[in-house]
Amino acid sequence: MCSWGMRVVQSQSEKKQMENRNESFKTENPEDTQALGEKLGKTLKQGDVIALIGDLGTGKTCLTQGIARGVGIASGEVVNSPSYILINEYNGTVPIYHIDLYRLENSEEIAELGLSEYVEGDGICIIEWAERMADALPDTCIKIHITLAGANTLHSDGEVSESILDSPEDENIRHIEIQYPISR
Repeated sequence: MCSWGMRVVQSQSEKKQMENRNESFKTENPEDTQALGEKLGKTLKQGDVIALIGDLGTGKTCLTQGIARGVGIASGEVVNSPSYILINEYNGTVPIYHIDLYRLENSEEIAELGLSEYVEGDGICIIEWAERMADALPDTCIKIHITLAGANTLHSDGEVSESILDSPEDENIRHIEIQYPISR
C-alpha cells in the first residue's frame, strides 16, 4: 500500500519495467483515482504532456481532476470532460490544457485543431483518448493506460495480462499504468 492509499501492483515483469520508469497502481474508488492524479500533478512541470489511454468510463477525467488539484487549480474550479468543446483551459501554478479527442473521427480532424500550440505550449497538456493522435505525441509525453478490473491490460512492453478480479464488487477498481519517458 502506498502512503497515499493506493496499492502499487508489482509483478516480476513490472519490477523490471520500473527500471524503465513504469509504475502500476490499483485504485479502488474515484477518490483513490483522484488522489493518485493529485500526487502525479504535484510532480509535473511546464511543458509536460500527459497521454491518457483507456476505454469509455475507465476514469480518465477522474484522474485529470486529481492532476489539476495537484497542479494547483483553485479549489472551487470544476474540471469536466471537454468531450463536446474539445479543450478546457484551467489556471493552476502553470496553465492546464485538458483535451478530449473522443468525438474526433480521424487524424485530419485532429490535425485541424492545431493542438501543437497546446502540446508545445507553456502549460501542462492532458489529452484524453490520446491514442487517436499517437503519431503526433511528443517522445517526452507521460503515457497513462487505465483499465477496469476484469479487463485485459496491454502493457507498454506489448504483453497482455488478464485481471483476476471479475466479481461485481470490483466495478470501481482501476488498474493504472504510468509510463514515464526515459529522459524524464
